[in-house]
Amino acid sequence: MATLTYYGHATWGLETQGISILIDPFFTGNPMTKVKAAGTAANFIILTHAHGDHYGDTVEIAKRTGATLISNFEIVAYCQKQGVANAHPMHIGGSYAFPFGRAKLTVAHHGSSFPDGTYGGSPAGILLEIEGRRLYNAGDTALFSDMALIAQGGLDVAILPIGDNFTMGPEDAAAAAKLLGARTIIPEHYNTWPVIQQDPQAFRRRVEGSTDSKVVVLEPGATFKIP
Repeated sequence: MATLTYYGHATWGLETQGISILIDPFFTGNPMTKVKAAGTAANFIILTHAHGDHYGDTVEIAKRTGATLISNFEIVAYCQKQGVANAHPMHIGGSYAFPFGRAKLTVAHHGSSFPDGTYGGSPAGILLEIEGRRLYNAGDTALFSDMALIAQGGLDVAILPIGDNFTMGPEDAAAAAKLLGARTIIPEHYNTWPVIQQDPQAFRRRVEGSTDSKVVVLEPGATFKIP
């Protein structure tokens, strides 16, 4: 059974079949977590886009652990220039079978540039097929109607940003939950800073009152076993 660990903001760990995956490993400077980048393990790192609060500690962790970086072509090329040895470039709409399962990059409506201003390619969401389950991490995005296409085939878990200002807020995220129809919805990208302050329990009530989905609100450091 695959297990998700929430590290706060939009940083996730995923354990499956003895393989450790980090998604958007922003530890240094992340006020929502006490975990240090130096204490993390990873076989794979998945980056949705290049903004500093997602790119975070990618290079340091990848160089220390030898983890394979999975992201768009531009992000992979940039990180390889920083010394990342193992990487697998992809792009929007493409999928690939990895040892942990299949990963596909999906559309996300956002921006993507590195902290130094370098272009970071197209932002993405991630659709993972792991242990017979389908997990969608929307990444940083606005609401878009083609989420209904991502939902085809069914979703077990959908991770959605609710912070507003930089991404969709609770109202649009609730509309996204309707389009996606996932068994479980988990909010992310909120309460890290005052500008994205939100009430996740209010979001839970909104979604559960209008859909058949269950909302799981995780505190930083908490885990969720994907049933």
